[in-house]
Amino acid sequence: MAASRRGQPELQVRLPSSPNVATAATTLPDLPPISALFLINFDVKAGYTISWKASKPSVELEGVVEYKSLPSGLHTVSEDLIYFVHDGYAGLSAFINAPVEDSEVRNARMLAVGVLVPLSYGRLGRAWRHAEGLKALTSALAVDSKETSLLDEYWQKNQAKEEEAVPTDQLESPTVTFSAPSKPPQGHVRNRSASDGAGLLPPGHKLSPFHPAWSLTKLLDTFGPLIFPIHRAALLRKRILLSCHAPVQEACNFVYDISILSNIPQPTFDLLSTNSPPHRLRPLFSIGVHDIPFLVEDSKAKRHNNNDEQPSEAGTGWIACTTDSILAKKDTLWDLLITMPPPHSSQAKQHVWPRLEGPQNLQIRATQRDLRRFRALKAGLARLQATTTTTSPITSPTTTPHITHPQDANNDAVLLSEAEEKEIVEPLSWTALAYSGFMWWASAGEQARAEQAEESAHDAELLADLSSSPSLLRMEPPRSSSADLSTSIASLTPRRAGDNGEARAELAIIAYFHRLTTQVLGTLVDVVDSASDDGVEVDDDEEEEEEEEEEEDLDPNSFGGDEEDRGDAPLLRGAARSSRTAADVDADEALDGRGIRIGSEAMASMGLDVWSAADAEFVRALVAAYFGRRAYVEGKGVEVCGVRVC
Repeated sequence: MAASRRGQPELQVRLPSSPNVATAATTLPDLPPISALFLINFDVKAGYTISWKASKPSVELEGVVEYKSLPSGLHTVSEDLIYFVHDGYAGLSAFINAPVEDSEVRNARMLAVGVLVPLSYGRLGRAWRHAEGLKALTSALAVDSKETSLLDEYWQKNQAKEEEAVPTDQLESPTVTFSAPSKPPQGHVRNRSASDGAGLLPPGHKLSPFHPAWSLTKLLDTFGPLIFPIHRAALLRKRILLSCHAPVQEACNFVYDISILSNIPQPTFDLLSTNSPPHRLRPLFSIGVHDIPFLVEDSKAKRHNNNDEQPSEAGTGWIACTTDSILAKKDTLWDLLITMPPPHSSQAKQHVWPRLEGPQNLQIRATQRDLRRFRALKAGLARLQATTTTTSPITSPTTTPHITHPQDANNDAVLLSEAEEKEIVEPLSWTALAYSGFMWWASAGEQARAEQAEESAHDAELLADLSSSPSLLRMEPPRSSSADLSTSIASLTPRRAGDNGEARAELAIIAYFHRLTTQVLGTLVDVVDSASDDGVEVDDDEEEEEEEEEEEDLDPNSFGGDEEDRGDAPLLRGAARSSRTAADVDADEALDGRGIRIGSEAMASMGLDVWSAADAEFVRALVAAYFGRRAYVEGKGVEVCGVRVC
């Protein structure tokens, strides 16, 4: 099994060196057909009401889209784009709050125009392609809300025809669309991915305007090293809730991004157990109090699916955003809560970081390894974007281009202050400090330098060959595992004529996290295979004894902090366990009675922190979820004459 991942050819994704304006203008993709179009007005007496609608007979709108497409707090903003999911449809609504001279509507006209697109067209049904048209409709209707002929025209032009189905001349994954080959290949057949379908990318194709993936660089700047514990929670297919304020467009984009980054490349997914969690995390986008019954039922479905031979998507974890604070208070509905800073925090002198927590207010922080890896990632992206002229996909062509230089890597998102680091990063443990000091004394610093060099090499592999050349973005797999980027590039489509950006940074970020996912799961596949082949496994009784030693090896008590720091330290161990439900307990009982050892070398190969109790808990949960086995994580240390000294 492990050998099947070796000897893979170099992976390439080609991008155009200079876009052909005429070609781009004439090859804009067709808008995905819509199953419903609706207009929602705000009535001072009745609230939000559907004042115009058109839909297919099987699509229900009343009592649904009014709440899903207009989250709480929109009255405080002038405009917004809201993504949501309803049954088998992806929804997109464009909201506007325009001042008017009309006392009957309190001198403000608030309305939204939205569409429903079948999810068969992708993770969001490519609904973002309608964003520009919907914004134009809302602007026109804000001037004259009775001009519904514009809606009739839009519906007649874009409605799904009865004979219309998912295009058969394309191969569609949840995030990637490519042309189909003329005849099926020999052997194993699957959807072409971004990595093995480089030749299928037609010249001039780029991320389309309003595509959520344009926010990937903002995602990194917003979360910093916290993006890595979020990624790990997404790999465990946890229920992740972003608590935010209006406007929600950016939060919806982040939901999409995190779902994309946590995809498991198909070749890696093929190596996992058939009972593994799905290869993607469900994005629910904007949700509210009216979705609570659904979330409760979905949680119940999780327990039922543990006993199903063919589990459905229900209960498999999700990621969503909400402006309703009551959802954030119901910690039985989610496993990880991400509290976003308020909008005005962008004006603060210091960066205001989101807060990650599990149930019972247990804060989750990035590890020391996450901090170092984030700095390496930002430096690599800065080199990739060096001297590249880019423009925003939705700004005016007259906007002054922004030149990104390598020195931009030394910004606030990379160089955290001591206070910021203390806020979002785990403190250095006593054990790690003792080990570092001992090894420095024992090897005159040679061992420390060797470990730092190996760590840097691991980080460099994740961005290797992502060339800054505008004509070629090469994606080569890491050393020992396939890095097929299945579902890694989201709907590459031509952008507006005249736009210069080619989304190289966005593509590189996707490639980076998919390689990281393959690195983690590929290493575990090798460990599990080796344990099975060599018979090196752990009995239940032996595992219980070793777990007691492990708690000492992975001591979370910090160095250099006050009593409050050390008092919070157990949260690092407890955060990953706090969200355990009855379904998790049942799943533990169903695990294989034989455990496997995960050594510190394997932890380092996965890019994890060998000193972090939270990372050790993550590996145990990952092995249980994807391999159905118990795992014992060995802490790092030094032995002298058979006696462990640290």
